[in-house]
Amino acid sequence: MKIVVVGATGSGKTTLARTIAQRLGYRHIETDALNWEPNWQPAPLDIFRARIDEALRGDDWVIDGNYSKGRDIVWGRADMLVWIDYALPIIFWRLWWRTLKRILTRETLWGTNREDWRAVFGRDSLFLWVLQSRPRHRREYPRLLEQPEYAHLQLVRLRSPRETEEWLNTIAKGVKG
Repeated sequence: MKIVVVGATGSGKTTLARTIAQRLGYRHIETDALNWEPNWQPAPLDIFRARIDEALRGDDWVIDGNYSKGRDIVWGRADMLVWIDYALPIIFWRLWWRTLKRILTRETLWGTNREDWRAVFGRDSLFLWVLQSRPRHRREYPRLLEQPEYAHLQLVRLRSPRETEEWLNTIAKGVKG
């Protein structure tokens, strides 16, 4: 089984993907790690796509991320798409605590990157990004999933943390929608 986890920034994609991978004994792939170079520079497109291609070789993986520049590769190879589609207050709460923890602990992210207060208040604010990207995803994902090249994907749309926990309890018995 090959699973992709999508959702708004801060919704818990990586945490959920890691949990699914652990429960099923699959590899976990974090798309951000394939994209971000030092100093928050995105990898050149050809390098990013080659990294995705290499990471997705073999079976039994879980990947998280919303990168449209690699969607055709990821969605094309996946069997299941898990969409975390939580309400904005839940996303903002999670994003606030995750970002605050990363700032205060100076957690090193992909490459040599660290989040700072610009992630909250700057022009590249993660909170502004959620307000811009979430409505777009909610419009685009249903349309994309109707396209013939993605008709094979089994969709699991999770609208609350409780629903997510209930679904996670089913995967111990086998992956189900």
